Amino acid sequence: MYITNKLNKTPGSRHALLLSKFILFKNNKILKNLKLKHKYNFGRSSTTGHITSWHRGSGCKKIFKKINFNNTPTQSIIIGSMYDCNRNNIISLHFDLITNQFFHTNAILNTYPGSLITCQTKINELYLGYRTLIENMPVGTLISNIAIANTKSTLVRAAGTYAQLIQKTSTFCKIRLPSSKIITIPKNSFATIGLNDNTEYNKIMIGKAGRNRLQGRRPIVRGIAMNPVDHPHGGRSNGGCHPKTPWGVCTRGKKTKKLK
Repeated sequence: MYITNKLNKTPGSRHALLLSKFILFKNNKILKNLKLKHKYNFGRSSTTGHITSWHRGSGCKKIFKKINFNNTPTQSIIIGSMYDCNRNNIISLHFDLITNQFFHTNAILNTYPGSLITCQTKINELYLGYRTLIENMPVGTLISNIAIANTKSTLVRAAGTYAQLIQKTSTFCKIRLPSSKIITIPKNSFATIGLNDNTEYNKIMIGKAGRNRLQGRRPIVRGIAMNPVDHPHGGRSNGGCHPKTPWGVCTRGKKTKKLK
């Protein structure tokens, strides 16, 4: 995917850098059974209307798609790549040759429609996009979508991220995460070979505040701009005290234990 700038020089698009989606696969009636529900961003209580989650609300209606993060044995072929509004990574549509069903997964970089993808515990050959146990991979392999001890994928799922296998023992292996943190996980954990797609996601510039509102993000107001009844910093002065949260808890300084 490539980052493009709109040709019209309107104030909302003059500085915008967005991802071009003309290559992606469009949704159609074949995939109607893969949609679960529509997702709304309220940020408020359904009974009282009080704000329960700050800086959330309104936004466009989103379709929540079912993504396969399981480790069930599959042998599938990639149909195409699609956009998902609930995650920053793009997803790929697969057709399972064993069960004759469609399913969605996270897209892997440099995998294209027509590529054969498999998920097996025992595998003879390693190719880009294959999913198998970490004990089958050589040291130094770049991996993503890690599932610890045969659970669902929980690590390294964001756009353009990857982890690296740096050491293997008889029972455990060490992995360097995108944050440079090194963790130890069992060797029977599943992972996908390759990097997550959409590597240029971090270069996006929204260009205008209205796009944040369409995504369900409301404005953030400074405490000093509020009234004294709304925040300890209110009243155009910090109240002669250290920075605090709206509930009066100090945000600076060392936190010590409370004596019982």
